[in-house]
Amino acid sequence: MDVDKIVRRGLMRFALAGLLSAGAWAQSPSGSSGSQSQGNSSDVKQDTQDIQKDKKDIKNDKKDIRADRKDIRSDRRDVRRDRRDVRSDYRDIHSDQRDINKDRQKLQADIKKYGPNSEQVKKDRADLAADRKDIAADRMDVQSDKKDIRKDEKDIHEDKEDVRKDEKDLHKDKKDLRHDRRDLFWDRHGF
Repeated sequence: MDVDKIVRRGLMRFALAGLLSAGAWAQSPSGSSGSQSQGNSSDVKQDTQDIQKDKKDIKNDKKDIRADRKDIRSDRRDVRRDRRDVRSDYRDIHSDQRDINKDRQKLQADIKKYGPNSEQVKKDRADLAADRKDIAADRMDVQSDKKDIRKDEKDIHEDKEDVRKDEKDLHKDKKDLRHDRRDLFWDRHGF
């Protein structure tokens, strides 16, 4: 065999091997098949972690919404109870005012009948002072109950805002979960 012939065959084989390897490299999406499967598995792992995180966020948002709604119901009960107390205190105020009016009439009658320094007049004055004290206490209770009502209504408003924010977060988390599931599907199937 000729040396020329052996050299030509060797060069032809070398060129053909280079051409085949270049063609295989060109057909792979990222240039090497090993890094593509490596990147794809890390995407799948990341998407799986995102899905788990989103599920946990959804669970926590639902828990927050339930807690806020429970607080709203509790605050509404408190408002109803405080309004009931205010009505009761107003009834007591009116009753005490009627007692004061009766005690004044009785005091005037006893002053005319027994004199201004008698035991009966002193007792009537003590009753009158006690009724005035009761009215002052009932008015303080009314103010306290009204303050509680304002506080509870403010709490209701804040809890409603919290519910709206939590529902918004829940919607966002559900949307993220859908997107992560879609990404996971695309990464697993290589689309």
